[in-house]
Amino acid sequence: MTDRLNLTNLPPDHTPENAPSATAEKPAKAPRPRAPKRGVPLDWAAPHGPATGALSAATGAGALALLGAATGMPETLPVAVGAAGALGHGIGWSVRRRLTAMSLVTRSASWLLAGGWTTWAIHTGPLSWAAAGTLAGLGVGIGAMASTAAIHEEAAEEERLAVSPQTAKAADALDRRRRAVAREWEERIQRVASVQCRVFAVEFWKTGGGFSLAAELPGGMATWDQIAGRARALAGDARLPLGCVIAVEEGDIQGRVVLDIPTVNGMADAQPYPDDYSPLSILTGIPWGMLPNLDPVRVYLREACALLLGPPGSGKSTLVDGVLTGFARCTDVLTFVIDLKAGAVGIPWTRPWLEATGRKAPKAGTAPAPAGTKPGVDWLASTPEEALRMMRAALRINAARQQHYQDLLDEQDTTLLPVSAALPQIMVVVDEGAELLSIQPTAPQVLKELREAVRKAMRTTRAMGVRFVLTAVDGNVSALGDTEVRKFSPVGVALTSGESAGNNLGKMFPRAKVDTRQLNAKGSGVIGAAGADGFPPTPFKTWKTSPSQVRAAVLATSHLRPALDPVSAQAAGEDYTRRWDDDRAGWLWNAIATATDKPDPIADSTSAGAAGGLNLSPFVAPGGRTAAGDRLVKQPSSGGLNLSAHRNPASAAADDDGSVYEPVVDPAPGLLVRAHAAITRDGGDRMFIGDLATALGMDAQTLGADLTALLRAVGVSRPGAGTVRGDGGSKAGFYARTLADALARYRQ
Repeated sequence: MTDRLNLTNLPPDHTPENAPSATAEKPAKAPRPRAPKRGVPLDWAAPHGPATGALSAATGAGALALLGAATGMPETLPVAVGAAGALGHGIGWSVRRRLTAMSLVTRSASWLLAGGWTTWAIHTGPLSWAAAGTLAGLGVGIGAMASTAAIHEEAAEEERLAVSPQTAKAADALDRRRRAVAREWEERIQRVASVQCRVFAVEFWKTGGGFSLAAELPGGMATWDQIAGRARALAGDARLPLGCVIAVEEGDIQGRVVLDIPTVNGMADAQPYPDDYSPLSILTGIPWGMLPNLDPVRVYLREACALLLGPPGSGKSTLVDGVLTGFARCTDVLTFVIDLKAGAVGIPWTRPWLEATGRKAPKAGTAPAPAGTKPGVDWLASTPEEALRMMRAALRINAARQQHYQDLLDEQDTTLLPVSAALPQIMVVVDEGAELLSIQPTAPQVLKELREAVRKAMRTTRAMGVRFVLTAVDGNVSALGDTEVRKFSPVGVALTSGESAGNNLGKMFPRAKVDTRQLNAKGSGVIGAAGADGFPPTPFKTWKTSPSQVRAAVLATSHLRPALDPVSAQAAGEDYTRRWDDDRAGWLWNAIATATDKPDPIADSTSAGAAGGLNLSPFVAPGGRTAAGDRLVKQPSSGGLNLSAHRNPASAAADDDGSVYEPVVDPAPGLLVRAHAAITRDGGDRMFIGDLATALGMDAQTLGADLTALLRAVGVSRPGAGTVRGDGGSKAGFYARTLADALARYRQ
């Protein structure tokens, strides 16, 4: 956000004619008669100059010598006083006031000379002509040195204050420009928003793409949100380019308003993630994108969860990569990722580690990641079962930290766990996580348990350092399950590019007044945060990311990633320590055969689903196997799907002669096998799609689309409109014989 305290105040003579007056003018009074002058008055508060300073030093030394001689003062006392004066007033004061070296030497020497003369005068007698002559010479010498030092000091001051004519001219031009902008916008705000205000500060953005205004509102007559409600009208009156959205917010105190006014749509072009992977902390904020002035916008997630809304094509995946990059840069954060879409969002973050451990080969022309490279995310769950392990471990970690770190909390007098590299925060990123919380009652039991575990963790783990970032396509209660996820997510993002139905801004920020119709570039939207470290809903744009950027981030931040503290690791148990074992994470390196350049079936099916075609990812378990034990492979079938069997090195066996053979597996897609088995389980020959979806624990719409695509892939058409109901009508469904025909073709 723009630093509201750094707005450049206008020169004092800026008093616009239409500005509201703080006080009414008073009638002038007649001047009081003055007494006649009687000479120049003495200013007793004025500091010593070279002459008076020297006179003061000489008379002071003489008086002290007379007093010392009369009272038997120890002769060493004046020397000690002179040394103390040289140290304190001569050196200390000169350094504090940043005086020149000559002034420092002059002051110190004056003290030492005066102290030395006083000691000599006490010993020899201060009433001799010799004492009087040397005292006079001492005064003249001190005065001469002080005069020379003053000249040097004045020259140095002039040098410090000297301004070239060019600099002075530029500063004057800038002041005139600020005054002109202030007058223009005061008039515009009064005319468009009917609010009479006084602009007292103008700050031009370093990028040259706009400026910020700070204004005083008339007391008791207007509030800042009256101007916010007319932000679009102000932009139109100023004829700003499309995409330039004025942001209005309350100032540093009530009765002030700040306007951010872009004059160039700097967010129209894609901006790559900055080439900066320096260390960050969850305590000092993490950049998630850029403001219209191209400054980074930071979020604070030590105690907050975040909810990211974005329709397909809005740039949500790019934003998630930016979020993961920020967490990877934190020295006090471990990132857990749940993505039930075959773990797609987390796979690129593990690839450098797979290369470093020899499990995968780098792409052509790329050197493998160095040994010791850590995964970019600390735990990746692609199935409900693995995600449930993760959530149960997180809840055990929360309980263990509550118990074992009480002394630490007492020591630091806090109820919040002091997060650090030795005691890291756990950030759980759940892609499409909000939809997970709205699963239907007919969903499989494991999904129900996972939903409750996520909800409980969001409610109970704030103090002990476990927080969530969830994404969703839509902000409706039907998509989020209820309002609980929004209550625990003070940080919100509403991506607005690609919105064709609904308005995520209104759902995420009901009272925000931002013109999102102009925020239509990919990755554009509105970001806001409630709380002490928060900021009002503000236009922003995500940085563009890519697989190469993710790879660079993983390699650059590998050394920054902390280890889970021993107390938490013990509480998490084998669910955590075995998270990268072959039987649980082997799907990352076994699902794709690297010895061929043919298209990858899992990636193909996932991308096809994104484009509206077949999406097999919900039915593929880790390792590429379907629920029926089938493996998706790289031999194209007659329908163009890669669904036939191939050699599985993990399951190959050797004959006595050393030759390797492959066990016979069913090449048919598991979804077909499961659907056919569900229909014929009780001797049935057909089933409505809703009943079949319930039996398989799936969404009816998704099931219908994917089964239809599988049938078409092998040339089997669904007959008619579906199965016939008893009332003579019809309802979409599937025949067992249709699925059997498709199974037979796949097994040929």
